Amino acid sequence: MTPLDLWLSRSIPMCLLLQSLVLMALCFPSASMCPKGCTCVRGEPLFHGLNVTCSQARLKEIPPDLASDTVILRLDHNHIAGVPDRAFHGLRLLRELNLSHNAVETLGESAFSGLEATLQLLDLSHNRISSVHKNAFARLKARVLVDDNPWHCDCALQQALGGMVHNHEAEARVLCRSSELRDHEGQPFLAVDTDLCNLAKRTTDYAMLVTMFGWFAMVISYVVYYVRQNQEDARRHLEYLKSLPSKPKKPDETDDISTVV
Repeated sequence: MTPLDLWLSRSIPMCLLLQSLVLMALCFPSASMCPKGCTCVRGEPLFHGLNVTCSQARLKEIPPDLASDTVILRLDHNHIAGVPDRAFHGLRLLRELNLSHNAVETLGESAFSGLEATLQLLDLSHNRISSVHKNAFARLKARVLVDDNPWHCDCALQQALGGMVHNHEAEARVLCRSSELRDHEGQPFLAVDTDLCNLAKRTTDYAMLVTMFGWFAMVISYVVYYVRQNQEDARRHLEYLKSLPSKPKKPDETDDISTVV
């Protein structure tokens, strides 16, 4: 066997082995790409990205080591209490995000920043969300599920839902646990036909008016008290002057008067 034949007989299997390793690396994500307690499966064909499932993984926060090519992320049935600002900012391909059946209470303005262009489905149902920032869903094109949350129906919620593309479906699923208007407590959000933002503004205006009236009444009361107090002091001083004995006349002054007469 010539040296060339010997080299070829060794190099060809080596090339095949390297190709197999490359294909395995592309088809199956490494352990560092998949968060602990989750399963990661790459879709077919390869450009479909990574499907990450962390359901019932006893997570208390969103995993920080998510692969940038994640397209589906399931975080349902965990103990996640909050969504930090820009928590998913690096997931430029994310299409579906499931955060249902967690303990999320509030949503900030930038909770879903970076997902505006790609996200198609956002599931926030069955959480503890009572309030959101008015821009929490701004610019999102996704279908958002927000039912089964203890919502407080106020101006911010009205603005947040009003800015969503699929706001009618979201509004139909929102039930007011509490409301700025007591008549709407326990009613569907669609039943709230009042502009809660103008209501809040009117309430603020009334409060300011009452405060200004209170201050004005205090100033008037003080002025009246001050004038009356000064009048009382002046009256007492005048009575004091009247009570003083008159000055007796001198004898020579009497003689002068008699002489003149």
